[in-house]
Amino acid sequence: MSDNSALLSPIPGILHGFGDKENLLPVHLQAYESTRPEKKQVHGTHIVDVVQPGQDCGEADGFITSTPGILLAVFTADCLPVIFCRKDGKQVAAIHAGWRGLIDGILEKMAERINENGDTSDWFAAIGPAAGNCCYEVSQELVDDFMQRLDLPASLISPRHRHLDLAAIASTKLYSLGFAGIDHAGSCTICTEAPGGNGFKYTSFRRNSHQRAKDPRHPGISGRNQQSGIMIL
Repeated sequence: MSDNSALLSPIPGILHGFGDKENLLPVHLQAYESTRPEKKQVHGTHIVDVVQPGQDCGEADGFITSTPGILLAVFTADCLPVIFCRKDGKQVAAIHAGWRGLIDGILEKMAERINENGDTSDWFAAIGPAAGNCCYEVSQELVDDFMQRLDLPASLISPRHRHLDLAAIASTKLYSLGFAGIDHAGSCTICTEAPGGNGFKYTSFRRNSHQRAKDPRHPGISGRNQQSGIMIL
């Protein structure tokens, strides 16, 4: 069962979902996979207007469309997937935001694009499963960089020593950018167990690298990114 947003689920004519290890792309979105734009995610801030199915978007980490029948989906493992929907369901968007995208302003870039012909106050945002502050340990240099470059409380950026809280940073940014509502679907990709205790629920490159460091025989997970997607029917 994929994760869903309580904010987006009631909007008529919208399909969305956040994948997991069992279903990398949520089952109810799989029939539309062929419409997904082609792109290369590069941890950047480039936003592309998608106007046709299968559009070649080049290097991009953000996508927006008002065209029905196109699945906007981003690949993530421990990075943040954020999907967006106008309250009336007439426009949707999706971004891939790891720490680089967050610190370099991809959320601000999406807000700028929305505000070109609309207003973020008419939009909801849903943050999907990603590395949580419980497990996302980084260098002190990276924590310091976040604290120097972002005008946010230190306790929000790093609630534990050398741990980043990507979801809290994103949520605070989104509210400051004027979005009408933000919610969270899913949980930590590193430590969340699958239902029934059968392994882990999500793909996690960080967890996998730790496992491989302990045992080089542990299999890699290349190409096993889960997808978070949204579309107008």
